[in-house]
Amino acid sequence: MQFHEVRFPTALSFGSIGGPERRTDVVTLASGFEERNTPWAHSRRRYDAGIGLRSMDDIDTLIAFFEARRGQMYGFRWKDWADFKSCKPSAQVAATDQVIGTGDGLVTEFQLSKLYASGGADYARPVAKPVAGTVMVAVDGVPQVEGADFDVEPATGVVTFVVAPPAGVSITAGFEFDVPVRFDTDRIHTSAATFQAGDVPDVPVVELRV
Repeated sequence: MQFHEVRFPTALSFGSIGGPERRTDVVTLASGFEERNTPWAHSRRRYDAGIGLRSMDDIDTLIAFFEARRGQMYGFRWKDWADFKSCKPSAQVAATDQVIGTGDGLVTEFQLSKLYASGGADYARPVAKPVAGTVMVAVDGVPQVEGADFDVEPATGVVTFVVAPPAGVSITAGFEFDVPVRFDTDRIHTSAATFQAGDVPDVPVVELRV
């Protein structure tokens, strides 16, 4: 996959707008009732990093990042300031935040994920881009040591245990994570509003399937 393991400057993504989108096919029957279906198993996020005035130095940083990614060619990491932890934004990450699997005594690899639950329904979102150094793991509530008990691949979000967890035990994890994205345009429009600031009206970014 054409992807650069580099994060979009957080000083520029802070204050951006965006969030998840779904695709739902809605058919209205002759009776007025509806049938709804979705071809997407997972949501996809969109953001806009070009809101309002920026300093000329910010614009220079943005253009350099855009050019280094060759526009839409290469993906990159994006920090979603509204959703970047395995816990609530105001809480501290803990090794028991998310259940990522149940041991069977054989399997050693588990994919990081985050569960969104409301009203008796839920959605498990795979997490493929954890932030290195933030991942904590527990087996049956007992914290594990990275490098000794397990390793995690920052580019995929796969946790690999040295020894397979025993059958029936819960494997949990806590982490910070980025969203894999790319620019959703091959051009950036800028204008110098003053000698110190410029305007970047639209820098669309879209989540990648990885």
